[in-house]
Amino acid sequence: MTYRPLADEIRPQSLDEVVGQRHILGEGGLLRRIIEGGNIPNLVFYGPSGTGKTTVANIIAKRTNRPLHRLNATTASISDIKEIMAAQIGTMLAPDGVLLYLDEIQYFNKKQQQSLLEFMENGKITLIASTTENPYFYVYNAVLSRSSVFEFKPLTAADVLPAVERGIRLMGERLEGEVVCEEGVKEHIASACGGDVRKAMNAVELLLNSAKREQGKLLVTLADAQTVAQRSAMRYDREGDDHYDIASALMKSLRGSDPDAACHYLARLLEAGDLITAIRRLLCSASEDVGMAYPQAALIVKALVDNALQLGLPEARLPLAQAAILLATAPKSNSVYKAIAAAQADIRKGKTGDYPRHLQNVHADSAGMEREQGYLYPHDFPNHWVKQQYLPDALAGSHYYQYGDNKVEQAAKRYWDAIMGGKP
Repeated sequence: MTYRPLADEIRPQSLDEVVGQRHILGEGGLLRRIIEGGNIPNLVFYGPSGTGKTTVANIIAKRTNRPLHRLNATTASISDIKEIMAAQIGTMLAPDGVLLYLDEIQYFNKKQQQSLLEFMENGKITLIASTTENPYFYVYNAVLSRSSVFEFKPLTAADVLPAVERGIRLMGERLEGEVVCEEGVKEHIASACGGDVRKAMNAVELLLNSAKREQGKLLVTLADAQTVAQRSAMRYDREGDDHYDIASALMKSLRGSDPDAACHYLARLLEAGDLITAIRRLLCSASEDVGMAYPQAALIVKALVDNALQLGLPEARLPLAQAAILLATAPKSNSVYKAIAAAQADIRKGKTGDYPRHLQNVHADSAGMEREQGYLYPHDFPNHWVKQQYLPDALAGSHYYQYGDNKVEQAAKRYWDAIMGGKP
């Protein structure tokens, strides 16, 4: 008997059996109405792996009685599509045309994606493209404009649990034994698979094939389930959307003063082995989000980062977690960010001007120029300050830095207001 993976055996045969995706496949869902109507347009499915994209493509082919050809853009080329056209289009094998399921379309370059257009527009091939990345960034606009885009959302543990239970029943039948699971086994697999049914089925298959058999019963322990499913909940691609989403979530959690969320997203980066992204976000937040409200944070975070780099993983998690908690619980000020952004905005508008004469390097005085520099040395004056113009004439009077409303910056403001006579 030919081996058939459990994930393939359990694959749904109807829309009602598809796990999750109720927003597009539930009663009244748009994609469901399109499929049931039978007039299938070009489609783009995007979402994480194991959420049903391939399954729905198979169901569409079955309902429309059209042959489905599967290609993966990581290995396929336009010549593969031409071969399908030559072999089947216009023959009795495909009187109504074919469905082409192109997986990972983001790996086709722009020229290859443009070449798809001629096949899409003659109506003989209906394209169903899938991608794990945001199609609005990775799919050529002309392809998108000729397609209907549907998002397949990550599955919850509650979505996956019925599939896990069904997989366990099928494995029991396959192995001809009664399956006895310790409490929490099914729930752990459902939650640890990261919303990927395929991963969950692989875990179930491995668990049951290696289960202890006693008196005709297959015994599945929670410890074995935890071992099989460890790290499987991670969905992470250093060059994909997940990379940017996790980095963004960490940064925003630090900014939002939520140490629990900061630790969560930091842990996800560390579990994926991405030490560099975690470090960059922490160093950036120290200046962007804490800034002048607690200037020492930048020094402390830098020291903790140095410790982490010397330790390496897994021990690096401790100083990095300390840095994350410090930043999340520190007072916040974005006055540094706003000041440099405002200054750069003026420069990009062309607002520069010559350096004030008294700020120029004194080498100008020794080059035959007969001008007095007129620079006033602040340390020669009370409180080490003297009024003079520092900005170019074109920007005189401009203000970029505004004191934040935190204790540290307000103390500095009071200090300088007193020295400068209340003038900003």
